[in-house]
Amino acid sequence: MRYLGWVLKILIFVVVLGFALQNSQPVTLHYFLGYIWEAPLVVLLLAALLLGSLLGLLALLPTLFRIRKERAKLRKELDSIIDSTTTSFPPVDR
Repeated sequence: MRYLGWVLKILIFVVVLGFALQNSQPVTLHYFLGYIWEAPLVVLLLAALLLGSLLGLLALLPTLFRIRKERAKLRKELDSIIDSTTTSFPPVDR
């Protein structure tokens, strides 16, 4: 199973490398206010992928914080229930 993981990683690397080599033509990106950025197409595509990933993570942050807060509240409730059930029984002498 470990070897299958390595083979899959190498295969993905070779595909991405081939994609990069096929898309190395220079392109010009025109921003607002006259800003221009000229770079290989693969660099612009990877920058767009990274920017989209970061924006997606930022969009998830409020949900993650809400879930984390709810989990902490439920953990406290569970701990109080466990404490109340363990302390309510008297010890048994044998």
